[in-house]
Order: sequence, then C-alpha cells, then structure tokens
Amino acid sequence: MYQCQKIKTNMLVLASHFTNPLTYWAVVFRAEGRLLAQRGKAWVGCLRREFSPGFGCGCGGLSWAFALLAGTAVLASGATANQLTEEEKAAGWKLLFDGQTTAGWRSFKKQSFPSKGWAVAEGWLHCLGQGGGDIISEAGFEQFDLEWDWKLAPAGNSGVKYFITETRPSAIGHEYQMVDDEREADARAAGGKHVTASFYDVLKLTEPAAPKPVGEVNHSRVLVQGNHVEHWLNGKKVLEYECGSPAVKAAVAESKFRNVAGFGARIRGHLLLQDHYSEVWFRNLKLRDLSGK
Repeated sequence: MYQCQKIKTNMLVLASHFTNPLTYWAVVFRAEGRLLAQRGKAWVGCLRREFSPGFGCGCGGLSWAFALLAGTAVLASGATANQLTEEEKAAGWKLLFDGQTTAGWRSFKKQSFPSKGWAVAEGWLHCLGQGGGDIISEAGFEQFDLEWDWKLAPAGNSGVKYFITETRPSAIGHEYQMVDDEREADARAAGGKHVTASFYDVLKLTEPAAPKPVGEVNHSRVLVQGNHVEHWLNGKKVLEYECGSPAVKAAVAESKFRNVAGFGARIRGHLLLQDHYSEVWFRNLKLRDLSGK
C-alpha cells in the first residue's frame, strides 16, 4: 500500500519549486512513490494519479496533496504580492510599488516616468533593458529598512541604489548590486566588489551569498540605521558597513567614485532602480522609514 506520509514528504519537496514564476513544472504523481518533474509551459501541466487498485488508506492523502499544490501555485502566481499585512502596516511599512501602476517613480531629473523601456505586468515592475533609463522614487529617504523581490534574465546586470541626489550631474549613489554572477563578466571584476549584494565597486561581501539561479526570485534587504548599513540576500546578512568610517573612506578612494564629493557618507536621497540594458523584474518593494527612530 502506498504510504500517505510519502505523499506529504514528496509534495513538500515539490512545493519548494513553486516559489518562483520562471520555474514551470509539469508534475506526474505515481502510486509507486516516484515523483517525476519536467519543465513545461505552465505552473502545473498535469497532476494525475495512477494508483494501484489496492490504494485506499482513507486518510485524505490525495486531497492533502491537491490542497498543498493549489496553495503553492497561488503563492507562485504572485496573487498575494505587492500587499502589506496588517502587522506590517502597523509597524510603519509602506509599499513603493502597487503592482499595477508606476505611481511613485520617475526618471532622474525629470518629473515624468520613462515613455519606453519599463512595463508593469503580472505584478512585476519590469525593466525591458531597452534604454528606458533608470527610475527613482519620488520620495527621499535617509534612514530606512527596504525590502524587495527581484529576478534577472541570463547575463543580467542591475542594481538598487540609495542616497541618490539630483544635485549631482548623474545618478550616483550606493548600489546594492544585482547581477548574473555566472554569466556576466563584470561580476568577476574588482576582486568581488561587483558580485550580487556587494556595495558596488566599493566593498565586497563579508559573508558568502547564495543568490538563486537566474530566473528564480531573490529577496533582498537594505537597512540603514544611523550610519550603520546592512545588505541582506535571501534571509542572510552578507555585508555591513559604517557610512563615513575610515574603512569606507579608504575603499571609496580606491573605487571609481573617488572623485565624487561626499560619496560614502549617509545623506537623504532617492532610491533608484537601474536600467543597465538587461531585463530585470521587481516586486514587493516596501520600505519602513527609520528617520528619527
């Protein structure tokens, strides 16, 4: 007799593959306990059972499996993306992207959003990599807790910048790097200062990072509290530094930003989503303002 516990175990393993919208699976669930997965064109190509006549434990294993599969498919589709829980609202979190419009974002040194190169689709803010240009938040921030989900196309290169001021001639700021570490050559430059989650061209990671394979969804966080800054990737803190510290000043002096006045200090500025001529997707952009706390 097929064991329902095995059904549950296999389905939990399977569920781990349903949390990113670029991994599509066709699933065949067989009585002998073999779980076959094959890439397909939809979240679930088919889920069928070919149980032997003797199957029948009466414990609801099959309905449990269907329920879990349905739940993970909803999660994968992003149906609950770009929403705040009541607890998050009470804690002061604000959405920076509503999942439907580009409200709250504009081009650098312009009051309008780019006329090309960006799109909103299926709950994602999608940079098409076609020269639309960087976009910045309308609001400025100095101390904050910022989180977002993102994914890249193969060989993709992008980033989220903070401390962006329009008093500078170009959109220069501290950058949380987002890059295909395996395929993009720039990721191998600068002795580790261009890899995912680094402080681009200034500081390499202080802990090993584990970005998801290209096409899968990563979750990132930047925390700025006082002069203390942290970069997180997929639930792990991978870099921390102090704005204006001797270590940061020395690193800036060795970077491409050496001649940018005040670079490395904490300032009030905009957030920036980078258009680096490759496709990148953003969602669940949310921020908690920590100024004065």
